[in-house]
Amino acid sequence: MEREFNDQQLARRKKLEDLKEKGIRPFGNAFKSNANSKIIKDNYASLSKEELEEKKTDVTLTGRIMSKRRMGKMCFMHIQDRYGQIQLVINKADLGEEPYELVKAADVGDIIGVDGYVYRTNPSEQNPKGELSVYVLKYTHLTKALNPFPEKFHGLTDIEERYRRRYLDLIMNEDSRRVAFARPAILSAVRKFLAEKDFVEVETPVLTTLLTGASARPFVTHHNTQDLDMYLRIALELNLKRLLVGGMEKVYEIGRTFRNEGMDPQHNPEFTMMELYEAYSNLEGMMNLTEEMYKYIADNVFGKRTFTYLGHEISLDGEWKRVSMTDAIKDKTGIDFRKEYTLEEATALAKEHGIEVEKHFTIGHIINAFFEKYVEETLIQPTFLYGHPVEISPLTRANEEDPRFVDRFELFISGHECANAYTELNDPIDQLARFEAQLKAKELGDDEANDIDMDFIEALEYGMPPAGGIGYGIDRMVMLFTESESIRDVILFPTMKPRNDENA
Repeated sequence: MEREFNDQQLARRKKLEDLKEKGIRPFGNAFKSNANSKIIKDNYASLSKEELEEKKTDVTLTGRIMSKRRMGKMCFMHIQDRYGQIQLVINKADLGEEPYELVKAADVGDIIGVDGYVYRTNPSEQNPKGELSVYVLKYTHLTKALNPFPEKFHGLTDIEERYRRRYLDLIMNEDSRRVAFARPAILSAVRKFLAEKDFVEVETPVLTTLLTGASARPFVTHHNTQDLDMYLRIALELNLKRLLVGGMEKVYEIGRTFRNEGMDPQHNPEFTMMELYEAYSNLEGMMNLTEEMYKYIADNVFGKRTFTYLGHEISLDGEWKRVSMTDAIKDKTGIDFRKEYTLEEATALAKEHGIEVEKHFTIGHIINAFFEKYVEETLIQPTFLYGHPVEISPLTRANEEDPRFVDRFELFISGHECANAYTELNDPIDQLARFEAQLKAKELGDDEANDIDMDFIEALEYGMPPAGGIGYGIDRMVMLFTESESIRDVILFPTMKPRNDENA
């Protein structure tokens, strides 16, 4: 494929050839360092220029050139590593004439390695202490950057470009780097918290032949060898419950999940979910575990419990609110769905309140529609919303006091669902009846209804212990803790519609 290069790209390719002529590999070799920008700042930021000169601490470090300015026989650079930036001070007299020619030819974006000592520049009006730096005695070219950075690429002018070219976003945008490194720190804290409670992390299949575990539209693929249509999983649930039957008792999985649905600031078709199941627990156990885990992450990763999330100041402190769906609806509309309405009565109430009733709707679907319209966006501080209708919860145990509802909760923060938990249904007879009801709903046009998984029914017939289970949207969890506005900000490579010029 022929490419056209602009003047800057051509100039950089000429410098690449010049490096080859000097016997220098343009794309470098391994380079061992003993320091980075964080180590230098943590250990030496408090020392004065005189104290640093007395210590003269040798360091070797690597980084990408982010700025460069020459003043006669002196050159000042800022290089950037994973932790941030540090200034380099390069004096031709100490470096040597030939290496200094490499410095002069270097471009912003090149990756280099340097040996030198920790140093502080002379005090100035702008910087009374002088700038903490590395005085360079040896300069090593490591990688030639053939493209210059785009002008004004700071995450402000073209947000779509930030997501498409995340590599540039990470180079140029400090906040993007903060989020990128915070996400694995959050996941590490989750794993440590669960390990301390004796949970075991497992892996289950991404490809499945049945649509189960959630109400969602799937991605469909095809296995050529078996000539078999398959789904990318929409949830992790049933295989993890099979492990409870097998006696593993406390299991969880953090894995990619796929739903063939719309994209918005809260949804990406490919996302990360964590599902967790604990034998001999229940809904209250899942509430307590969730509240404790969020506070653990806040304390151990961020050192605070207050976060700004989707325009609201969220406090994770104190005991989180717990409210039933019917009570929440009654509070907002005056309608008490604990009363036993007929379907006709519930449908009339829905129409009076501007709710469209679809063909497959039962009373339970109407109750849920009331919640979504009148309540959901009002749940700002962490709230456990429990007591969902049985019709919308096919895998959940029915409430003993009122079997029209189930032992289920959703965690809402800033008006958005962040987790979904059950006292798990372990009665194979009831479970089969729920699956059959889902099949009828699918026949009536509900394309998000579950299939019947007879192998799972058989597993339950061997006996699954009473259990609590929960699913967390990891991306939304990261959004909260990093105070991000969009799910695309916390996924390194979000799903994007191809540009017209891609794959041309």
